[in-house]
Amino acid sequence: MAGPAARIDPIRPRLRWDVLSEADVRRLDAAIFETLAEVGVRFPLESALGALERGGCRVDRASQVARMPEGVVRAALQAAPMAPLLAARDPRCDIVLDGSACHLSNDGCGVRVIDPRSGELRASTWQDVADSARFVDAVPQVSFYWGPVVTAEDVPRETRPLHELEAVFASTSKHFQAVDVVGADMARRAVEMARVVAGGAEALRRRPAMSLIACPIDPLSNEAASLEAALVCAEAGVPVGFLSLTLACASAPATMAGNLVVNMAAVLAGIVLLQLAHPGAPVFLAGAPSVMDLKTGGYTGGSPEDYVLAAAATQLAHRFGFAMNMGTMASGAKEPGWQAAVDDALSTLASVSAGAEMMSGCGLLDGSKTLSYAHLLLEAEIYGIVQKVAGGIKVSDETLALDVIRKVGPNGTYLAEKHTRAHMTEIWRPGVWDRTSYEAWLAGGRRGALENAEERAREILASHAPEPLPRDVRDELRRLVAAADAELAGVTT
Repeated sequence: MAGPAARIDPIRPRLRWDVLSEADVRRLDAAIFETLAEVGVRFPLESALGALERGGCRVDRASQVARMPEGVVRAALQAAPMAPLLAARDPRCDIVLDGSACHLSNDGCGVRVIDPRSGELRASTWQDVADSARFVDAVPQVSFYWGPVVTAEDVPRETRPLHELEAVFASTSKHFQAVDVVGADMARRAVEMARVVAGGAEALRRRPAMSLIACPIDPLSNEAASLEAALVCAEAGVPVGFLSLTLACASAPATMAGNLVVNMAAVLAGIVLLQLAHPGAPVFLAGAPSVMDLKTGGYTGGSPEDYVLAAAATQLAHRFGFAMNMGTMASGAKEPGWQAAVDDALSTLASVSAGAEMMSGCGLLDGSKTLSYAHLLLEAEIYGIVQKVAGGIKVSDETLALDVIRKVGPNGTYLAEKHTRAHMTEIWRPGVWDRTSYEAWLAGGRRGALENAEERAREILASHAPEPLPRDVRDELRRLVAAADAELAGVTT
């Protein structure tokens, strides 16, 4: 468990799961590169097609499809920097994507909130963006903020991402990975806000306090606005990850191997574009391969295939030399309960066992639509359990404890031994789980983990204060957002 002063508590797994054999990896590698070279990927943006063509790709302007020779792809992948930094305002929250640890974030882009005070379901607001960032700031199991976790439905739609950036930057000193910044102009404005927080353009390049998620349109296509944002951020030194959400039977083949081919080809194509346009740009991979619900045709939000696909995609990302942000948790359950717990536990165990450097994310229910603060704390509990399991068993002279075993002997007790006092804090302890006796549980009104999490969530929201931004930084962020409101939404304040 984290010490009292720890701001983030990443998992450093000793146990690993390679779901794919070496032969499997070689065949998938060949299929992915064959897909990139022969089928290609659509890039509906002239500047992207130009960069790809200059870099050696075969570009069909009529279809906007770029076919990428294997040599071009491998050279571009090798040009990307290793172990990029996701910096934070608080350096104790810095994340280095070097493969040594797994970092959890919240989920993102929900549109509803289970109100922590009334329990009512309502639309999300700007205040919820700020509150959720402040909440994540207080929870050490959550290493960075992703999203925003819910959208600000009460601000001008034309400038919503900027209002959300302002709220997040002011409400957490952890790293922020933006998901809904699209378009060249919006991305430039977002980068300018990040520069204000970082202390200038070069400071942002050295210590990027923001990163970006860009989403292809599966299968094997892209959206111009998403590509524009990715190119702007890459040029500014802001780390970019391409996130493919392939859905078996719909935007990917029904088979898991075919799903992986389409998923990985799409994200690798984005990395190739950025390296050809801006060599050395910091990048990572992201994924959430899943399956279609065969009754509704929609997203399942939890399936056994998801867990295997997550581990396999992470293994492939590492084979290509990249850190992975794997979609983790994000249950389709409508409320915290049995279904959500199973989804979250198996999903987290799969991502951690495969060594995913980033895992997004906790806090949302109903297929990433509804924020529940209590649910986020229950997921933090699951994270802690997986952390302990993934740590395995350390075997050494100290942990074998033969000296103390001899000392205590038969029919003794280890309770008063120094060895026990030295190691007892390594034992996992619950945060919100109920371990009371049955009689105490009855006397306490049958309160369980959910009720404990709800109470703890209200305490955090009532009391936690993040490290504040300097006054001049807050004022400049407000000025930039107000200027955007006037220019893009016709709103003056």
